[in-house]
Amino acid sequence: MDIVLFGIQGSGKGTQARKLAEEFGYILFETGGALRAIAATDSDLGRQVKEIIDSGHHVSPEIVMDVVKAAVKRCPKDKPIIFDGIPRNIDQMDPFNSVLQEAGREFRCIEIHVDEEAAVQRILKRATIEGRIDDASEESIRRRMQLFHEKTEPVIDAYRVKGIVVDVDGEGDVEKVYKRLKKSVKEDCDEC
Repeated sequence: MDIVLFGIQGSGKGTQARKLAEEFGYILFETGGALRAIAATDSDLGRQVKEIIDSGHHVSPEIVMDVVKAAVKRCPKDKPIIFDGIPRNIDQMDPFNSVLQEAGREFRCIEIHVDEEAAVQRILKRATIEGRIDDASEESIRRRMQLFHEKTEPVIDAYRVKGIVVDVDGEGDVEKVYKRLKKSVKEDCDEC
């Protein structure tokens, strides 16, 4: 069963997704990475995405869904996928659900919960260590977190109503969180 991973910036979901993929053989679909990868190909879609990215514009929801569809199509049915960064808002939710349904893939959602103030400090610390310009200002971090609350939380709430959201405590070091995450994934697999 596929996993859709949610969590505010600084929740560590990217790190946790990579650990799950490594241990359990998931294919990791990270929206930004997938867009960059397709932009590097010499395909019609790749050239289109490259042009948009190079011009500094946002890739349209339709193109993002085309990229998701292409990734899902390439993925063998017996290989589960972790989706990180999609669906990001209500507008992406129905097309995303349709892509997975057409491919005959089922999914569960996992939301990693962390204290927001601790997440802000974690990002600021990481920005200092790694020199990440996009994470450098507290104002931009809080703006992205606000966007998560406004745009992504309604998606999580809609999936929660369907009974397909598992909550994981994201407090503590990477290994402690991973242990909790792994437990929720294993329990989920037992139901498969």
